[in-house]
Amino acid sequence: MTSHFKTEDGLAISLLGYGAMRMPTVDGGHANGWAPDGYSKTGIDQELLERQIKYLLEHGVTYFDTSPAYCRGESEVRLGRALARSGYKRSDYIIATKLSNFNPRQYPLEECKKMFAKSLEYLQTDYIDNYLLHSIGNDGFKTFSRRYLENGALDWCVELRKEGKIRNLGFSYHGDPKAFEWCLDNHDKYKWDFCQIQMNYVDWTHAKHTNPRNLDAEYLYRRLTELKIPVVIMEPLLGGRLARFNKAIARNLKPLAPEDSQARWAFRFVGSFPNVMTALSGMTKMSDMEENVETFSPLKPLNEAEFAALARAADDYIASGPVPCNSCQYCMPCPYGLDIPAILVYRNEALAKDEDKSGSEILAGYAKAVPDPLRRADRCTGCGKCVSHCPQQIKIPQEIAAMDAVIENLKGVEFEGEIKRRNEESLKWL
Repeated sequence: MTSHFKTEDGLAISLLGYGAMRMPTVDGGHANGWAPDGYSKTGIDQELLERQIKYLLEHGVTYFDTSPAYCRGESEVRLGRALARSGYKRSDYIIATKLSNFNPRQYPLEECKKMFAKSLEYLQTDYIDNYLLHSIGNDGFKTFSRRYLENGALDWCVELRKEGKIRNLGFSYHGDPKAFEWCLDNHDKYKWDFCQIQMNYVDWTHAKHTNPRNLDAEYLYRRLTELKIPVVIMEPLLGGRLARFNKAIARNLKPLAPEDSQARWAFRFVGSFPNVMTALSGMTKMSDMEENVETFSPLKPLNEAEFAALARAADDYIASGPVPCNSCQYCMPCPYGLDIPAILVYRNEALAKDEDKSGSEILAGYAKAVPDPLRRADRCTGCGKCVSHCPQQIKIPQEIAAMDAVIENLKGVEFEGEIKRRNEESLKWL
């Protein structure tokens, strides 16, 4: 059985949590976009999802996190159906969902109430265990104020907690430090029951690499711990980047535990902090679930030497120059059809400073990563509509343009090489 966090009132919460953002699809990808041969074009595989949810429950995973915005709006209803059919009682698991009122049309309090009512309906429950203000710092403090303060939504959530319709009230944080600090400064008034932050061994001290205004996870965790606010972790694998093989990371970790995956190292890092209530994993494949359950059954905390090795790995990873894309898909859909996450993810895999792929290998890999030519970097118009939706505040058009320049240059080199080869072949016959 997986390791558990004990709350002050004695409730045991699984240290491994299920993040319902990347549910499995019929074509083998996940419902936020990815598929083995490109962008997923099929729906959620409900039968597989139900087997996965039951497997997690059978192995002690009790925390399930969703949102009205996940999986193109299907996450709550699909998760609710899977939990209801699992054979487990409602009291056996914890449901976390969010007030995901990102669109200005959803700011009015009546719209927020409709969203909450839909969440109850879709999740087939009459209460929510953990309710979150979703991504409070995204798009600045002014937007946070309009979404939750000026419309009375936060005060309404407090009333829901008093009525028992939500058991615990918290928030997830990205972006503007002012929003985070405002919430903590008002902790005495709102009495936050938990907070969800992005934390992993890279963001622990390198979050400002993504955006200078970001707050390092070390600071976020310390501030929350000082106030005795339990911490829920999102992006423990940095959008999967810390699970994929990376030379800069492997050279620091492989000598210590040759058989351990990079994902296991990342989970052991976040699970080693005593105020972490649960670490969310957007598990799509059954094999990922099995490995993660094994990692947490029970979780082996890091020792001092292992913490030091991960700090070196984080330094080397940042030095390799990655784009901080977590494949969250918030930038999608692109109005011009680009598969933005696939382009950026492949850019990291192929063009990291530690990699030594040939030009032809990079081009072949790019064609596989983004198989539809109409979705590749050269189709970008630089409109910038994606930027405001990115929790990491990546300068997406600039990164796409840089990727396009690399690809076009490699095509030119490959073309010149092919012409040279043909000329040399022709000379043999003279």
